[in-house]
Amino acid sequence: MDFLTKEFIYQKSSQEITALLYEVLIETANDSIQDIHNRQFIDANIKMKKMNEILHRLGVGLNYEAGIIADQLDALYNYMADLVIKANMTKDPVHLREVVDITTELSTAWRLTMRNKTQQPNKQRYKQTNAYEKNIMMDHHIETVEMGK
Repeated sequence: MDFLTKEFIYQKSSQEITALLYEVLIETANDSIQDIHNRQFIDANIKMKKMNEILHRLGVGLNYEAGIIADQLDALYNYMADLVIKANMTKDPVHLREVVDITTELSTAWRLTMRNKTQQPNKQRYKQTNAYEKNIMMDHHIETVEMGK
């Protein structure tokens, strides 16, 4: 994920950036697990710091107006940050594997939601209105056109 440039990121929506952060978090955790197995603890430490920075950014990006899901994600991000700290202190990759598992679940759900949103037709709202509302909307349109003549 080193190819990420500022220009590339500025072209992405906040939802796409979140998806990218999940990917980078998973990749960095897996790399850190490998570093621990190879007893490269300094490299693992650097990567775990990066993981906590990513988790912090994910938390900062939450929209708390979205309701309880934002609170739950915040708690989950904090839990994962604690796991990263435990892994760094104990050099036990079990904690990092849990972070990978949680993030993989989040990433899968996030991408599925993004894909479903892009597949919804733009006129979905109009189709959901009842017959009465459609008639009112049509009458208003006709009045507007007639007034303009």
